[in-house]
Amino acid sequence: MRAKSLIPAVAGLIAATAVAFAAAPAPTKITPELVEAAKKEGKVVFYTAIDLKVAEGLGKAFEATYPGVAVQIERTGSERMFQRVQQERSSKIYAADVLDGSDQALFVTFKAQGILEPFVPADVVKWPADQRDPDGQYASVRFTLMPISYNTNLVKPDDAPKSFADLLDPKWTGKMVKAHPGYSGGIVTSTFQVSRDLGWDYLQKLAKQKVLQVQSATEPPKKLALGERAIAADGLEYVSNLEKEKGSPVEMIYPSEGTPFVPGCAAIVKDAPHPNAAKLFMSFLFSQQAQQFLSDTGGMRSFHPDVKLKSGRKPLAQIKLMKSDPIAQEKATEEIKKKYAEYFGI
Repeated sequence: MRAKSLIPAVAGLIAATAVAFAAAPAPTKITPELVEAAKKEGKVVFYTAIDLKVAEGLGKAFEATYPGVAVQIERTGSERMFQRVQQERSSKIYAADVLDGSDQALFVTFKAQGILEPFVPADVVKWPADQRDPDGQYASVRFTLMPISYNTNLVKPDDAPKSFADLLDPKWTGKMVKAHPGYSGGIVTSTFQVSRDLGWDYLQKLAKQKVLQVQSATEPPKKLALGERAIAADGLEYVSNLEKEKGSPVEMIYPSEGTPFVPGCAAIVKDAPHPNAAKLFMSFLFSQQAQQFLSDTGGMRSFHPDVKLKSGRKPLAQIKLMKSDPIAQEKATEEIKKKYAEYFGI
Protein backbone atom coordinates (compact mmCIF):
# COMPACT_ATOMS: atom_id res chain seq x y z
CA MET A 1 0.00 0.00 0.00
CA ARG A 2 1.38 3.40 -0.92
CA ALA A 3 1.86 6.10 1.68
CA LYS A 4 -0.91 8.68 1.29
CA SER A 5 -0.10 11.51 3.67
CA LEU A 6 2.93 13.76 3.80
CA ILE A 7 4.42 12.04 6.83
CA PRO A 8 2.76 8.64 7.37
CA ALA A 9 5.88 7.10 8.83
CA VAL A 10 5.94 9.53 11.70
CA ALA A 11 2.27 10.32 12.13
CA GLY A 12 2.12 11.50 15.69
CA LEU A 13 5.82 10.79 16.27
CA ILE A 14 7.22 14.24 16.81
CA ALA A 15 4.13 15.51 18.62
CA ALA A 16 3.73 12.42 20.77
CA THR A 17 3.97 12.95 24.49
CA ALA A 18 5.85 10.74 26.88
CA VAL A 19 4.06 7.50 27.68
CA ALA A 20 4.97 5.28 30.62
CA PHE A 21 6.94 2.19 29.72
CA ALA A 22 5.01 -1.06 30.00
CA ALA A 23 7.70 -3.14 31.62
CA ALA A 24 10.82 -1.05 31.36
CA PRO A 25 13.12 -0.09 34.24
CA ALA A 26 12.76 3.42 35.59
CA PRO A 27 14.47 6.14 33.53
CA THR A 28 18.03 6.70 34.75
CA LYS A 29 19.66 10.09 35.15
CA ILE A 30 23.40 10.69 34.99
CA THR A 31 24.73 10.90 38.54
CA PRO A 32 28.19 11.61 39.94
CA GLU A 33 28.29 8.00 41.12
CA LEU A 34 27.66 6.69 37.59
CA VAL A 35 30.35 8.97 36.15
CA GLU A 36 32.90 7.80 38.73
CA ALA A 37 32.05 4.14 38.14
CA ALA A 38 32.47 4.67 34.39
CA LYS A 39 35.85 6.36 34.92
CA LYS A 40 37.05 3.35 36.90
CA GLU A 41 36.20 1.14 33.90
CA GLY A 42 38.07 3.56 31.65
CA LYS A 43 36.39 3.00 28.29
CA VAL A 44 33.29 2.02 26.35
CA VAL A 45 33.25 -0.12 23.19
CA PHE A 46 30.76 1.16 20.61
CA TYR A 47 29.70 -1.03 17.67
CA THR A 48 28.09 1.36 15.21
CA ALA A 49 26.86 1.73 11.64
CA ILE A 50 27.19 5.52 11.72
CA ASP A 51 29.63 6.96 9.18
CA LEU A 52 33.11 6.66 10.71
CA LYS A 53 33.92 10.38 10.67
CA VAL A 54 30.63 11.21 12.38
CA ALA A 55 31.02 8.38 14.91
CA GLU A 56 34.55 9.53 15.78
CA GLY A 57 33.28 13.08 16.29
CA LEU A 58 30.56 11.77 18.58
CA GLY A 59 33.16 9.80 20.53
CA LYS A 60 35.36 12.88 20.95
CA ALA A 61 32.37 14.90 22.18
CA PHE A 62 31.68 12.24 24.81
CA GLU A 63 35.34 12.11 25.89
CA ALA A 64 35.41 15.91 26.23
CA THR A 65 32.27 15.81 28.37
CA TYR A 66 33.46 12.88 30.50
CA PRO A 67 37.28 12.93 30.66
CA GLY A 68 38.76 9.62 31.69
CA VAL A 69 36.33 7.45 29.70
CA ALA A 70 37.64 6.62 26.22
CA VAL A 71 35.38 5.55 23.35
CA GLN A 72 36.52 2.66 21.17
CA ILE A 73 34.69 2.95 17.84
CA GLU A 74 34.06 -0.25 15.87
CA ARG A 75 32.36 0.87 12.66
CA THR A 76 30.77 -1.49 10.12
CA GLY A 77 27.49 -2.00 8.28
CA SER A 78 24.54 -3.05 10.42
CA GLU A 79 24.25 -6.48 8.82
CA ARG A 80 27.96 -7.17 9.36
CA MET A 81 27.68 -5.87 12.90
CA PHE A 82 24.83 -8.32 13.52
CA GLN A 83 26.94 -11.20 12.18
CA ARG A 84 29.90 -10.16 14.33
CA VAL A 85 27.81 -10.03 17.50
CA GLN A 86 26.31 -13.44 16.73
CA GLN A 87 29.74 -14.97 16.16
CA GLU A 88 31.21 -13.40 19.30
CA ARG A 89 28.33 -14.48 21.49
CA SER A 90 28.46 -18.05 20.19
CA SER A 91 32.14 -18.12 21.21
CA LYS A 92 31.36 -16.52 24.58
CA ILE A 93 33.25 -13.38 23.60
CA TYR A 94 31.78 -10.28 25.22
CA ALA A 95 33.52 -7.35 23.55
CA ALA A 96 30.80 -4.79 22.79
CA ASP A 97 29.20 -2.47 25.32
CA VAL A 98 26.77 -0.48 23.17
CA LEU A 99 25.26 -1.42 19.80
CA ASP A 100 23.99 0.99 17.16
CA GLY A 101 22.44 -0.02 13.84
CA SER A 102 20.36 1.36 10.98
CA ASP A 103 18.10 -1.69 10.84
CA GLN A 104 15.43 -1.62 13.56
CA ALA A 105 14.56 -5.23 12.81
CA LEU A 106 17.97 -6.36 14.11
CA PHE A 107 17.08 -5.08 17.55
CA VAL A 108 13.81 -6.99 17.48
CA THR A 109 15.97 -10.09 16.90
CA PHE A 110 18.56 -9.13 19.51
CA LYS A 111 15.79 -8.70 22.06
CA ALA A 112 14.25 -12.07 21.21
CA GLN A 113 17.68 -13.68 21.65
CA GLY A 114 17.99 -12.18 25.11
CA ILE A 115 21.28 -10.36 24.53
CA LEU A 116 20.18 -6.81 25.36
CA GLU A 117 20.34 -5.23 28.81
CA PRO A 118 17.27 -3.14 29.73
CA PHE A 119 18.24 0.47 30.34
CA VAL A 120 16.26 3.69 29.87
CA PRO A 121 18.22 6.97 29.68
CA ALA A 122 16.30 9.87 31.20
CA ASP A 123 15.79 11.65 27.86
CA VAL A 124 14.20 8.60 26.21
CA VAL A 125 10.88 9.30 27.96
CA LYS A 126 10.61 12.27 25.57
CA TRP A 127 10.70 9.93 22.55
CA PRO A 128 7.60 8.89 20.58
CA ALA A 129 6.19 5.71 22.06
CA ASP A 130 6.67 3.70 18.87
CA GLN A 131 10.38 4.56 18.75
CA ARG A 132 11.26 2.95 22.08
CA ASP A 133 10.92 -0.64 23.16
CA PRO A 134 8.17 -1.00 25.81
CA ASP A 135 10.54 -3.20 27.84
CA GLY A 136 13.29 -0.60 27.72
CA GLN A 137 15.80 -2.75 25.83
CA TYR A 138 16.43 -0.39 22.89
CA ALA A 139 15.25 2.87 21.34
CA SER A 140 15.72 4.78 18.11
CA VAL A 141 18.73 6.97 18.72
CA ARG A 142 18.51 8.73 15.34
CA PHE A 143 16.79 8.59 12.01
CA THR A 144 17.57 9.47 8.45
CA LEU A 145 15.96 9.14 5.04
CA MET A 146 17.00 7.38 1.85
CA PRO A 147 16.41 9.83 -1.03
CA ILE A 148 17.61 9.75 -4.62
CA SER A 149 20.61 12.04 -5.25
CA TYR A 150 22.41 13.38 -8.29
CA ASN A 151 25.67 15.08 -9.23
CA THR A 152 24.85 18.68 -10.19
CA ASN A 153 27.87 18.87 -12.52
CA LEU A 154 26.61 15.90 -14.51
CA VAL A 155 22.83 16.35 -14.36
CA LYS A 156 20.79 19.53 -14.78
CA PRO A 157 18.00 20.05 -12.23
CA ASP A 158 15.28 19.89 -14.87
CA ASP A 159 16.67 16.57 -16.12
CA ALA A 160 17.06 14.98 -12.69
CA PRO A 161 14.74 12.08 -11.76
CA LYS A 162 11.75 13.04 -9.64
CA SER A 163 10.58 9.56 -8.74
CA PHE A 164 11.75 5.97 -8.37
CA ALA A 165 9.97 5.24 -11.64
CA ASP A 166 12.19 7.81 -13.39
CA LEU A 167 15.25 5.69 -12.57
CA LEU A 168 14.02 3.12 -15.07
CA ASP A 169 14.53 5.56 -17.96
CA PRO A 170 17.14 4.09 -20.36
CA LYS A 171 19.11 7.36 -20.19
CA TRP A 172 20.28 6.39 -16.70
CA THR A 173 21.62 2.99 -17.77
CA GLY A 174 25.19 2.61 -16.51
CA LYS A 175 25.05 5.96 -14.68
CA MET A 176 23.73 4.92 -11.26
CA VAL A 177 25.20 3.72 -7.98
CA LYS A 178 23.40 1.81 -5.25
CA ALA A 179 24.20 0.16 -1.90
CA HIS A 180 23.57 -3.46 -0.89
CA PRO A 181 21.25 -4.96 1.78
CA GLY A 182 23.73 -7.76 2.46
CA TYR A 183 25.99 -5.18 4.15
CA SER A 184 23.86 -2.18 5.07
CA GLY A 185 20.97 -2.26 7.51
CA GLY A 186 19.72 1.03 6.13
CA ILE A 187 19.44 -0.61 2.72
CA VAL A 188 17.59 -3.58 4.18
CA THR A 189 15.11 -1.04 5.56
CA SER A 190 14.78 0.95 2.34
CA THR A 191 14.58 -2.21 0.19
CA PHE A 192 11.80 -3.55 2.42
CA GLN A 193 9.81 -0.34 2.10
CA VAL A 194 10.37 0.07 -1.65
CA SER A 195 9.57 -3.58 -2.43
CA ARG A 196 6.43 -3.39 -0.29
CA ASP A 197 5.16 -0.12 -1.79
CA LEU A 198 6.37 -0.43 -5.39
CA GLY A 199 6.67 -4.20 -5.76
CA TRP A 200 9.65 -6.47 -6.43
CA ASP A 201 9.09 -6.05 -10.16
CA TYR A 202 10.33 -2.46 -9.80
CA LEU A 203 13.64 -3.63 -8.30
CA GLN A 204 13.91 -6.35 -10.93
CA LYS A 205 13.68 -3.68 -13.63
CA LEU A 206 16.13 -1.41 -11.81
CA ALA A 207 18.67 -4.23 -11.68
CA LYS A 208 18.73 -4.25 -15.49
CA GLN A 209 20.00 -0.65 -15.52
CA LYS A 210 23.65 -1.70 -15.03
CA VAL A 211 23.85 -0.17 -11.57
CA LEU A 212 27.23 0.15 -9.84
CA GLN A 213 26.83 -1.80 -6.62
CA VAL A 214 28.64 -0.71 -3.43
CA GLN A 215 28.39 -2.02 0.13
CA SER A 216 27.55 0.74 2.60
CA ALA A 217 24.68 3.22 2.35
CA THR A 218 27.29 5.88 3.13
CA GLU A 219 29.02 5.26 -0.21
CA PRO A 220 26.58 6.37 -2.98
CA PRO A 221 26.70 10.09 -2.04
CA LYS A 222 30.50 9.90 -1.94
CA LYS A 223 30.58 8.32 -5.41
CA LEU A 224 28.46 11.22 -6.65
CA ALA A 225 30.75 13.76 -5.02
CA LEU A 226 33.71 12.24 -6.88
CA GLY A 227 31.80 12.28 -10.15
CA GLU A 228 32.03 8.50 -10.55
CA ARG A 229 28.29 8.26 -11.17
CA ALA A 230 25.57 10.78 -12.06
CA ILE A 231 22.72 9.31 -9.98
CA ALA A 232 22.50 7.58 -6.61
CA ALA A 233 19.45 5.32 -6.47
CA ASP A 234 19.78 5.34 -2.68
CA GLY A 235 22.22 6.51 -0.01
CA LEU A 236 21.86 8.04 3.43
CA GLU A 237 20.41 11.54 3.52
CA TYR A 238 22.77 12.58 6.28
CA VAL A 239 25.84 11.73 4.19
CA SER A 240 24.38 13.65 1.24
CA ASN A 241 23.75 16.58 3.59
CA LEU A 242 27.36 16.55 4.74
CA GLU A 243 28.69 16.32 1.17
CA LYS A 244 26.46 19.14 -0.01
CA GLU A 245 27.32 21.38 2.93
CA LYS A 246 31.05 21.02 2.32
CA GLY A 247 30.59 22.09 -1.28
CA SER A 248 30.33 18.79 -3.14
CA PRO A 249 28.06 18.79 -6.25
CA VAL A 250 25.38 16.66 -4.58
CA GLU A 251 21.65 17.40 -4.56
CA MET A 252 18.80 15.29 -3.16
CA ILE A 253 15.45 14.35 -4.64
CA TYR A 254 12.65 13.10 -2.38
CA PRO A 255 10.76 10.68 -4.67
CA SER A 256 7.11 11.36 -5.46
CA GLU A 257 6.18 7.80 -4.41
CA GLY A 258 7.59 8.47 -0.92
CA THR A 259 11.06 8.43 0.64
CA PRO A 260 12.23 5.44 2.74
CA PHE A 261 12.29 6.26 6.46
CA VAL A 262 15.28 4.74 8.30
CA PRO A 263 15.41 4.85 12.12
CA GLY A 264 18.61 3.66 13.79
CA CYS A 265 18.53 2.03 17.23
CA ALA A 266 20.93 1.77 20.15
CA ALA A 267 21.10 -0.64 23.07
CA ILE A 268 23.39 -1.91 25.82
CA VAL A 269 24.64 -5.48 25.45
CA LYS A 270 24.03 -7.98 28.23
CA ASP A 271 27.32 -8.97 29.90
CA ALA A 272 28.96 -5.79 28.59
CA PRO A 273 32.60 -5.59 29.74
CA HIS A 274 32.14 -1.96 30.83
CA PRO A 275 28.55 -1.81 32.12
CA ASN A 276 28.74 1.57 33.86
CA ALA A 277 30.54 3.23 30.96
CA ALA A 278 27.87 1.70 28.71
CA LYS A 279 25.09 3.32 30.76
CA LEU A 280 26.88 6.66 30.74
CA PHE A 281 27.46 6.50 26.99
CA MET A 282 23.84 5.48 26.30
CA SER A 283 22.63 8.37 28.42
CA PHE A 284 24.91 10.70 26.48
CA LEU A 285 23.70 9.37 23.11
CA PHE A 286 20.11 10.33 23.89
CA SER A 287 20.94 13.68 25.52
CA GLN A 288 20.11 16.96 23.80
CA GLN A 289 23.85 17.65 23.50
CA ALA A 290 24.61 14.47 21.53
CA GLN A 291 21.37 14.63 19.56
CA GLN A 292 22.10 18.20 18.45
CA PHE A 293 25.61 17.09 17.46
CA LEU A 294 24.20 14.24 15.38
CA SER A 295 21.84 16.71 13.74
CA ASP A 296 24.19 19.66 13.16
CA THR A 297 27.50 17.91 12.57
CA GLY A 298 26.26 14.48 11.56
CA GLY A 299 23.44 15.61 9.29
CA MET A 300 20.94 13.21 10.89
CA ARG A 301 17.43 13.78 12.17
CA SER A 302 16.45 13.46 15.82
CA PHE A 303 13.39 12.41 17.83
CA HIS A 304 14.49 14.70 20.68
CA PRO A 305 11.86 17.47 20.93
CA ASP A 306 14.46 20.12 21.83
CA VAL A 307 16.75 19.54 18.82
CA LYS A 308 16.56 22.19 16.10
CA LEU A 309 16.92 21.40 12.41
CA LYS A 310 19.90 23.11 10.81
CA SER A 311 19.04 25.93 8.42
CA GLY A 312 18.94 24.92 4.77
CA ARG A 313 17.81 21.34 5.35
CA LYS A 314 14.40 20.19 4.17
CA PRO A 315 11.77 20.06 6.95
CA LEU A 316 10.22 16.66 7.51
CA ALA A 317 6.71 18.07 7.03
CA GLN A 318 7.58 18.81 3.40
CA ILE A 319 8.58 15.21 2.61
CA LYS A 320 6.28 12.33 1.76
CA LEU A 321 7.59 9.30 3.65
CA MET A 322 7.25 5.57 3.37
CA LYS A 323 6.25 3.76 6.54
CA SER A 324 8.64 1.76 8.70
CA ASP A 325 7.52 -1.61 10.07
CA PRO A 326 10.39 -3.39 11.87
CA ILE A 327 8.31 -6.42 12.86
CA ALA A 328 7.29 -7.16 9.26
CA GLN A 329 10.79 -6.24 8.09
CA GLU A 330 12.40 -8.76 10.43
CA LYS A 331 10.24 -11.52 8.96
CA ALA A 332 11.12 -10.44 5.41
CA THR A 333 14.87 -9.87 5.86
CA GLU A 334 16.12 -13.15 4.41
CA GLU A 335 13.75 -12.87 1.45
CA ILE A 336 14.98 -9.32 0.84
CA LYS A 337 18.61 -10.42 0.68
CA LYS A 338 17.84 -13.49 -1.43
CA LYS A 339 15.73 -11.68 -4.02
CA TYR A 340 18.10 -8.73 -4.16
CA ALA A 341 21.05 -11.03 -4.86
CA GLU A 342 19.02 -12.86 -7.48
CA TYR A 343 18.06 -9.67 -9.33
CA PHE A 344 21.31 -7.74 -9.00
CA GLY A 345 23.56 -10.75 -9.46
CA ILE A 346 25.59 -10.31 -6.24
